[in-house]
Amino acid sequence: MPVIVSERRDGRLVTLVVDSPAVGREAEVQILLPSAWRPGTRWPVLYLLDGCCREAGSAWVTSGRADQVTEDAGVIVVMPEAGFAGFYSDWLDGPQWETFHLTEVRELVERRYGGTGRRAVAGLSMGGFGALSYAARHPGMFRAAASFSGLLDVSRQDVDHLTSLSGDDPGKLWGTDLAAHNPTALAGRLKGIPVHVSCGNGEPGPLDGRNTPKDAGEEFVERENRAFVAAARRAGVKVTVNLYGPGTHRWPYWTRELERALPMLLASVR
Repeated sequence: MPVIVSERRDGRLVTLVVDSPAVGREAEVQILLPSAWRPGTRWPVLYLLDGCCREAGSAWVTSGRADQVTEDAGVIVVMPEAGFAGFYSDWLDGPQWETFHLTEVRELVERRYGGTGRRAVAGLSMGGFGALSYAARHPGMFRAAASFSGLLDVSRQDVDHLTSLSGDDPGKLWGTDLAAHNPTALAGRLKGIPVHVSCGNGEPGPLDGRNTPKDAGEEFVERENRAFVAAARRAGVKVTVNLYGPGTHRWPYWTRELERALPMLLASVR
């Protein structure tokens, strides 16, 4: 189990630094407690997974306004660090992010803060990949899943690009076995839980500033989302789709989509 190095509380927000055996170093976990939380109370849990390219911590509060969006949600919100390009996976040779999130953090939240077995998961970009991959690879762990601009038909191009930014060897992640983690390949395993998928098309949209250029990255991600949606529908997955057209790979859209997906996520854990 991870050892808590520090614990700081500011209102609902708890910031933990833990020494994780799975990751092999200290890592941060942010937790938003329900307004009515008290020691000994029990609460369902919503995991919010961040995107790539952060050196530490999660930006769901600082950039995504998760504290405001979930203020009256009545759930424990868990926002764990996930590595610069950790891909929400146990690496063949490297950090064990999947074990950190789904074993170490889960057990810590349930033991220390009263989290129950009623869990939902959502994420943006690489975190959208993580949300749907985790839900598919661990049946019964999550009662609902949502992805916002997620990497949902993950390719060798995705892996090579992001690991090149982090300076990691892409061969140490999954080797050649992408299908075992790819949400599109695993879509059938999501049958039985509600799924929310949303993405823009890269054209500047209503939440972008003036003179915002076209976002080729979001355009690329939209193609992956369309491939996932087609596979999910063929498999009979209960998927709510919001491919909303104009919109870039930016926080205002992910916050809006969390607001839209939240009623479904909360209904699943109540």
